[in-house]
Amino acid sequence: MVGESERHRRVVAEVAVLYDWIDTQLQQDRELVGECAACGACCDFVSYDHLLFVTPPELIYLAAKLNASSLRQMTGERCPYQEEERCAIHRHRFTGCRIFCCDGDRDFQAELTETVLRKLKSICQRYQIAYQYADLGTALATFSTGICQSAAGPCPEDRRD
Repeated sequence: MVGESERHRRVVAEVAVLYDWIDTQLQQDRELVGECAACGACCDFVSYDHLLFVTPPELIYLAAKLNASSLRQMTGERCPYQEEERCAIHRHRFTGCRIFCCDGDRDFQAELTETVLRKLKSICQRYQIAYQYADLGTALATFSTGICQSAAGPCPEDRRD
């Protein structure tokens, strides 16, 4: 049986492969993708009138990449990882942040998002993680380090005292 920390390391590896795949898809047709001005407008969820939804594998990946035992919480209308109009986690950003572009083709974005969500759901099933598709604020508030005490390190079940 695979230990909890090994399971989460595998999730992180699979999400990394998925993110690389997304980035490859986005390079194939720049006209459909659009050109991001990196203005940060979409990070202000209320003003932009949209929500960012995330899944557990994305949160596990982010926690591991940040080597964090907890993730920042939403304290306002903006993404907690936006710092001075820039994304502090751009390299490790969520699926929705990778795919969405203000002037991108909405049908292209929707189709790619649905494909990626199927892949994320499959990761959850493969590693017996409850699949949830929740808005960022809710997901961050309910993400427990008990899921994996820093996905980069050993989980409590793997400790040998």
